Amino acid sequence: MKVKTPETGGLCQSIQGRDKGRYYIIVSVSGESVFVADGNFKRLASPKKKNAKHLRFLPEKAENIALKLSDGTLVFDTEIYSALKNYNNPKPAAKADGDEK
Repeated sequence: MKVKTPETGGLCQSIQGRDKGRYYIIVSVSGESVFVADGNFKRLASPKKKNAKHLRFLPEKAENIALKLSDGTLVFDTEIYSALKNYNNPKPAAKADGDEK
């Protein structure tokens, strides 16, 4: 399933720029511009402004963060970082017992 429209709380991946390959949560949408944060390099206090054409929108959504953002409730960078931990910091494949050298 391919998502074409950005929505607050949705997950996206940068496909252009020096941050290519990094995953973000959409903080807000303004026309063709999308403001994103990852809780580590780009925090909620100063979200990154990206052109919507430079992002790949994922079908997943961080429901609890989206709800907090829409209500105006305080969202912490650690919540965003935790939601994206599996995307931005994938665990390396475990070695088999016989592979040690």
